[in-house]
Amino acid sequence: MRIGILTGGGDVPGLNPCIKSLVYRAIDEGHEVIGFRRGWWGPLNYNLDDPEASVDCITPLTKQNTRKIDRSGGTFLHTSRTNPGKTSPQNVPEFLKDTDFKKTAKSYDLTPHVLKVLEHLEIDTLVPIGGDDTLGYGARLHDEGFPIVAIPKTMDNDVYGTDYCLGFSTAISRSVQIIHQLRTPAGSHERIAIFELFGRYSGQTALISAYLAGVDRCIIPEVPFDTNKLSDLLVEDRDANPSNYAVVVISEGARIIGGEMVQSDTSDAFGHKKLGGIGVFLAESIKQITGIKTMNQRLAYLMRSGAPDSLDLMVASTFANMALDVISRRNFGQMIALQDGLYTYVPADTPVLGVREVDVDELYDVETYRPKLRKARGKPMFLY
Repeated sequence: MRIGILTGGGDVPGLNPCIKSLVYRAIDEGHEVIGFRRGWWGPLNYNLDDPEASVDCITPLTKQNTRKIDRSGGTFLHTSRTNPGKTSPQNVPEFLKDTDFKKTAKSYDLTPHVLKVLEHLEIDTLVPIGGDDTLGYGARLHDEGFPIVAIPKTMDNDVYGTDYCLGFSTAISRSVQIIHQLRTPAGSHERIAIFELFGRYSGQTALISAYLAGVDRCIIPEVPFDTNKLSDLLVEDRDANPSNYAVVVISEGARIIGGEMVQSDTSDAFGHKKLGGIGVFLAESIKQITGIKTMNQRLAYLMRSGAPDSLDLMVASTFANMALDVISRRNFGQMIALQDGLYTYVPADTPVLGVREVDVDELYDVETYRPKLRKARGKPMFLY
């Protein structure tokens, strides 16, 4: 078989070892593997009338060119936030400008072109690796009759249908490490330290990082917060600390009671506006309310940087092998998953069927803005 593979959305540690493991086993079993570059951008920008000009869209994957990639983070295939099903006029490839595609008010559906590209390249099955947006478009192709086997990745760990996504463990490890390191300047200057972490709708990254780093307070998107109440609590935490400082972790998607997420005016190809700035808002608010100087640090891309930890290496390699198991049985239209600590697979459209959020009743104290584990028995390793 000829297997296609792509990585879409944000990069995370674990993508490269997943790619390598899939390539090595596929070749050992007599398959050929083609990598699409920059996620869905690759098949979208492949020119059927000029294949030689489209060499930047695809790359053959071999044992030789993937031999060392598992030692580093990011994605060897590169990535982008491209949605062929909703392509804005300015992102329609030049060679498709005069083609008649279905159009909505603001975008074109270029799926027919993507399907023609896959047929032209004789791709028998496609393995998209990504979050709910990337995998959602993969499910669209499955609905169109194209064989898909999906692999979930996101450091927010919020893909519906799986307890774990590639990149989550490393993101938590990075966050805990940085929070502990920055306790030094926070304590030296006797400040209230604010750490803004990725997390649009799910606060699990912030919650687990706060839980493991032992911070004073944690704000998640699932629970709107009161700035005055939080400020009072942090003053109490600072006064009770012999080093005279306090620490709060906040998700980028958090919002005050009655407010909205802090976001830009521009949207990506999947309709998501860029988040970031709630940490600055909180730092300025706390300083104004308490008179205490603050220290604001947005972890941002540091969370997804560097090589994967051992857990992400394990899951990446195993997800890849699971995908080959499914492909070998030609049981297409599946997403590889972890449920209740066991490797399994679920229908490919599962990510678009629901939303994964923090179980507030079980894991969070809404009165004190703190992680609170009421019972661990029967919960998955990461409690979520």
